[in-house]
Formats: sequence, C-alpha cells, structure tokens
Amino acid sequence: MVLVLTFGVVLLVTVALSGLAARSVLSTALVFLVAGALVGPGFLGLIEVSTGGPLVSRLADLALFTVLFVDGGRLSVKELRAGWRLSGRALVLGMPLSLVLVAVAAHYLVGLDWITALLVGAILSPTDPVFASAIVGRSEVPLRLRRLLNIESGVNDGLALPFVLVFLAVASGAETGVGEVALELVLGVVFGVGLTLVVTGLFRLPLLGSEPKLQPLGPLALAITLYGLCHYTHANAYLAAFSAGITLATVAPQASHAFEGFGELISELTKFAAVLVFGALLTPAFFTGTTLGEWVVALLSLLLVRPASVIVSLWRAGLSRRELYAAAWFGPKGFASVVYGLLAAQSGIAEADTVFELVALAIAVSIVAHSMSDVPVSRVFDVEELAGLPDRGSGRTAGASADHPFDGERD
Repeated sequence: MVLVLTFGVVLLVTVALSGLAARSVLSTALVFLVAGALVGPGFLGLIEVSTGGPLVSRLADLALFTVLFVDGGRLSVKELRAGWRLSGRALVLGMPLSLVLVAVAAHYLVGLDWITALLVGAILSPTDPVFASAIVGRSEVPLRLRRLLNIESGVNDGLALPFVLVFLAVASGAETGVGEVALELVLGVVFGVGLTLVVTGLFRLPLLGSEPKLQPLGPLALAITLYGLCHYTHANAYLAAFSAGITLATVAPQASHAFEGFGELISELTKFAAVLVFGALLTPAFFTGTTLGEWVVALLSLLLVRPASVIVSLWRAGLSRRELYAAAWFGPKGFASVVYGLLAAQSGIAEADTVFELVALAIAVSIVAHSMSDVPVSRVFDVEELAGLPDRGSGRTAGASADHPFDGERD
C-alpha cells in the first residue's frame, strides 16, 4: 500500500509540473525515477524491491507491451511502407553494428567473455518506444523522422529478443532452442494479427456494436486478451502487441483513433509505475558497487555507439543534417532492456550481476539524458518552420466520427 500511496503522490506532483515540463528540460519520467530512488531501500526504505522479485519484471513487461500496442496503433501498413526505407536501414545495418560495438566495449573494458559481452550488446541494442515517444509525439518534428524512430523502436525489441535468448542459453550452457525462439516470435505475430482481424470482423456484424462512451474500451479489451493469450501460450507478447496495433490501425482506423487518447494515458501510467519501481533499484550501494569500466561502457553505448551506428546506417539516405543528428541521439534505452536485463539477472549465469549493472546504468543515464532533451531538440525543428523552410509533413490525420469503432474507414 505504501507503493500505491507513493505512486499517487508522485503522480499528483507530476501532473502539476507537466505544463512546465512540456516547455522546459524538466522530465516527468525523471521525477518518477528520482522519487523511486528516494522511497527505495537505498534512502527512505519505504518500499522493498529486488531484481529477483516479480514486481519489477511484471511492471516493465506490462509497460513495454502497452506502449508497443499504443504506438503500433499510430502506424498503418501504408505508413509503415512509407517509412520503411529509413527504418529498415537503421534496423538491418545500425542495430547489428550497435550490438557488436557494445560487445567489444564490454569485453575489453569490463573483462566479460565474448558470449556474455554479446549478450550485453543484444540487451542494449534496441531503442525504447516509451521514451522515444517523447519526441515522436511532437508535431513540430518532421514526419519522416517521427516515422523512423517510431518504427525502429517498435520493431527492434522483437528483433533483439532472439539474440538475447540464444546468448543467454549459450552462456548458461543450455540448449539454444533456436526453433523454440522462432516459434514464439511467429506465434506473437500470428496472434497479434489474427486476433485483431477476428475481433474487428465480429464488431462489424449487424447485431454487434458498442455504445459511444464505451468505444475506447474495445481496443483495450483486445489488448488485455492478447496479453493473456501470449503469456498463456509463451508467444512473444511484444511482437504481438505491435503487430496488433498496426493491424488495428490498418483495418479499423476509427477504432484506433477512438482509442488513441485513452491508450496514451494508460501507457503513461504503466510507464510511470515501472520507472518508479526501477528507480527503487538504484541505491547508493548500486552506484558505488559499479566499476569505472562499467560506467564507461554505459556512457559509450549512448554517446558513441548509438550515434555512430545510426550515422553509418543512414548516411546518404536523404535526411537533413538536423534529422540525422536527432535520429542518432534519440536511441533511448528503457523497458525492453529492463526486461531483457532482468532475464539475465535471474538466469544464474556467472556474470549475471555485472550484466544487470551495465544495463541498469545505461538505462538510468538514458532516462536522464533523453527525457530531458526532447523539448530542446523539438524546438530546433520548430525554428526551422518559423524560418520559412519547407514543411516536411505533419502528424497523423485527424479522425472523424467513431460511431462504429471497428469500421474499416474513417470519414
């Protein structure tokens, strides 16, 4: 109950400061991170959490699933095709390069064996849609840049997962189970697309339909059902969430639009709760127990590896210099890496603690740096518009009536 009370108080403070945060470098995510650290065992000791407990892993898992579903709902197949030229290069070229560069740093600076170092690289290779959404949701940012970051951050979580599981299996001496991993990924996509098509088809039957005030609950019910189905069948819930959101935006745009505002509030709540609990893990003992090499690797992953891999993969891709630099900087680490880091911490491998320390350091620094820089970076593009430069596109088109929430067209 202390955790619930703390969350309520911090949420009130955050809402009160949200107007200031939208105009400055003050970050709402940072407020929850600091609050979590203060009420955690390292300071006031009001709540007790550990990397081995279910609370942290379940909240991070739920937050990532929710945000992927909501973000997928912003992207129809048409928009994916329009943005795939850039995001595909970032995923196919930039992501493997990031994995390898982080692994090299972890091997030589921390002394991890190559398999464990590659595991760290795989965990830190995906960017996070939770914190990327801070800049993706700003209309002053060029549309193609928003598409690039949104697609990349949504897809790379699922792409990184097979590598994480294989490296974990090799490090622990178990069977790699590549076929099993592939089946989980395929099932995630099948369930995400299939269940959404079934539900939208049923809602179009003449006898079915929802009352207007309950229409946003349709996609929510779909997401909850999908989440339970994936965990019951061991299908990949993250690919399922993202593919379900995309499918919904494609075949039932009115439903996706009706859910958008409500869904964003839910994703914000789950994000804040997960950041609060994650912050409780960041005790003074945690920071004093980390080595200089671990700090260097964590900083390099954000300040050098991400920018270098994106600039190489998107070189001569038609982006302006400002867009290229913004894409290179906004590679935030978050709940995908938290979930995968917790898998490593609970796996029993020899260097489990070191792996989680590296991951947690990178995430903590990323939350501070990226969540405080979305407003300044957005203002750079806002200045471009004020200067009379060509408009690169606006946000998603406004929706019309949602009388039929799973209709296939929007007025």
